[in-house]
Amino acid sequence: MRRRGAGGAALVVLLTACAAPPTLSANDDRLQVITTTGLIADLVRNVGGEDVNVVSLVPDGADPHSHEPSLRRARDVVYADVAFSNYLLLEEHDVIKVLDANLPDDAINVSLAEDAVKYAAEIIPLVEKVNLDTVWLGLRVHGRGERYGATRASDVLLSATGMTGPGRVVGYLTGSFGDPEVYFDSGDGFDAADGYRDDTAVLPADAHTHMSWSFSEPGVYTVDFTARLQVESGAKPLPIGTTTVTFAVGVPPEEAGAGRVLDRGHADVTVDLDGGDGADMDLRYDAEGGGEHSQEELDPAGVVVEVPAKALVEVPGDERLGFLGRPGTPVYQLPQAVLGKHVHGEIDPHLWQDVGNVMAYAELIRDTLIDADPENALAYRERADAYLAQLEALDRYVRDTIAQVPQRRRYLVTTHDAFGYLAHAYGLQVAGFVTPNPATEPSLADRRKLVETIRTLEVPAVFLEPALRARSSVLTQVAEEEDVAVCAIYGDAFDDRVTDYIQMMRFNAEEIRTCLS
Repeated sequence: MRRRGAGGAALVVLLTACAAPPTLSANDDRLQVITTTGLIADLVRNVGGEDVNVVSLVPDGADPHSHEPSLRRARDVVYADVAFSNYLLLEEHDVIKVLDANLPDDAINVSLAEDAVKYAAEIIPLVEKVNLDTVWLGLRVHGRGERYGATRASDVLLSATGMTGPGRVVGYLTGSFGDPEVYFDSGDGFDAADGYRDDTAVLPADAHTHMSWSFSEPGVYTVDFTARLQVESGAKPLPIGTTTVTFAVGVPPEEAGAGRVLDRGHADVTVDLDGGDGADMDLRYDAEGGGEHSQEELDPAGVVVEVPAKALVEVPGDERLGFLGRPGTPVYQLPQAVLGKHVHGEIDPHLWQDVGNVMAYAELIRDTLIDADPENALAYRERADAYLAQLEALDRYVRDTIAQVPQRRRYLVTTHDAFGYLAHAYGLQVAGFVTPNPATEPSLADRRKLVETIRTLEVPAVFLEPALRARSSVLTQVAEEEDVAVCAIYGDAFDDRVTDYIQMMRFNAEEIRTCLS
């Protein structure tokens, strides 16, 4: 049934940054709809038309992977009759927490990517094949924690609580635009009195994040970790487990004692929410760099993570990385494999790059709006039918347009691993997404690999998302040197040039045809 009024929902305040005035209202006769992204808002407007009032938590031009919602947008959620998110861990966790905490109890809350499979949406694994000269070490939460009462808005608190070794350890993440977020820093100690607040990474359930690890001196280090689960905001965290990870930094791994050496591939310090009683933490590892589906479980007590001598780099001049030391100071570093704040699960969440999946989204949106507002059911069905016809035509157009690219040239090199569905649906291959270590100056090896890929595959163009162009100087320089075009492609967000989904997909198809042909 439709509602009017806030229903007494508690307003959870995360940030107070300025934003556009709220546009959802208790005094509006239309169905009030909140979405997480502008792309989803566009789909809702096409199906809902004049019978809905739609607001997006993430504004156009912002990255849904990292955007922090404002207080004003949080207030909008209080008046919503219906909420649509993409989820599958696409959105920044604070976006989901603002949505779920402020949404009235009688509002309808739909995760499109997860529920659209009932409408024949096709999902594919998020497979990351990143070649690094060292092991790639991240953080992971395995399982959803349903036995603890956890939801998608719950937080897993993974804290560094102690360290031994000859120097300082810093664990941090670098965002898409170069801004770092420090998770752990042994330089100022570990304070149990405040719950290790300054040395804690916060992750949603069933998530993974990449990280950089910096060590100031060579030698053997151990880092102690503790995991807790905060089921809901304000609740006392539940203890989950503890573990200790050993690193051999710039010295032979044998100096750290007996143990299996992790020197390549993909490893994660893992919190297991679905494990048995006791210390539910371990290391997950795949020497070939795969995700959780191919990782084996290892006891950290029998493992040494190698940080080899070749991992010695100099702190760059970027003042944002001043916490690592003075520019030019040598540090040993396990690099962050993928540029940007990249918390994700095992399923690629970018379903909309396949138009067929957006048709499933549209059907799900139609049926949800009808459930919330049955009086306008006929209008929702008619608009959905009209939009589905447009999407069918769009799907044919994208397919026919990309088909004009010669088969031997259908390779995508992009800035962001967001185009797996586009490649899968329309006969392309993702040759790579550009991931130079964002914390250091790109090495000669980085440039050599990029040049080799472009030359070997005879790639005529590389693709940059407009919002990330400023962070891709190495790619643009190499493209210029190799006489390769630099073209635009849209992944997660609109801007002033591309303002709706159909326009975005047509633009991408036409740009791919032009640049690769």
